[in-house]
Amino acid sequence: MMKEKGKKPIFKKWWFWVIVVFVIGAIGTTLEDDTAADNEIKSVQAENEKDETNDPDDEEEPAEDNTDSEETDTSSEAEESMDDDENADAEKDDETNTSKDTEESTDEEIEEVEETEADDDVPTEYISALNSAESYSDLMSMSKAGIFDQLTSEYGDQFPEEAAQYAIDNMEADWNQNALKSAESYSDIMHMSKAGIYDQLISEYGDQFTAEEAQYAVDNIKADWNENALESAKSYQETMDMSHEAIRDQLTSDYGEKFTQEEADYAVENLD
Repeated sequence: MMKEKGKKPIFKKWWFWVIVVFVIGAIGTTLEDDTAADNEIKSVQAENEKDETNDPDDEEEPAEDNTDSEETDTSSEAEESMDDDENADAEKDDETNTSKDTEESTDEEIEEVEETEADDDVPTEYISALNSAESYSDLMSMSKAGIFDQLTSEYGDQFPEEAAQYAIDNMEADWNQNALKSAESYSDIMHMSKAGIYDQLISEYGDQFTAEEAQYAVDNIKADWNENALESAKSYQETMDMSHEAIRDQLTSDYGEKFTQEEADYAVENLD
């Protein structure tokens, strides 16, 4: 009788180990999947917590700082107040200036009306005498007395004395300047001496300026009296064939040119 072979233990079966390897592999795969799933879950949870932490809707909004706004409002109100004051002052100044201009304009209009009324009351002949008098003063630099005589002379303008006096009383003239201009003409054209010019200015047969006006003229005239004496000497020599000594006497004579002795000597010494 044959002896039965003993059965191999199960762990010695090849298929047993195949099954073991398969099971172990399945278990490892499951563990890896579970680990990956856990990691993914943890990552998602972490991201959600982070998003919740940084959510701007959950953050507290900082309290608005109203200090700057209040200061700005206060500054604006102050500036507006200053602008209002400046505008008010400007309006007051404008009103004041307007009032002054109106007053000045009114005064000028009143003066013009008064002048017009006064002119209406003045005879036309008087106005003509005044116009003539001003022309004699401006163009010929005549004296007050000289103008009056010219206005009333039968060889002149033949105005009535009343018209001539109105003209003298109402004309505007600087008699000192008129005397000075006449003196300059006598010096430049006729080469007269200082004393000769003075006498001519005050003479009743000459310009008829006052003594004060004539003195102003000779004190302020710019003239070279030596040259005037020389020009007068040359005129006597050329037109009258006078000797040097006769010329000297004529230049210094009280009835002649009235140059000083020094001026006459200069003239004679410089004759040809």
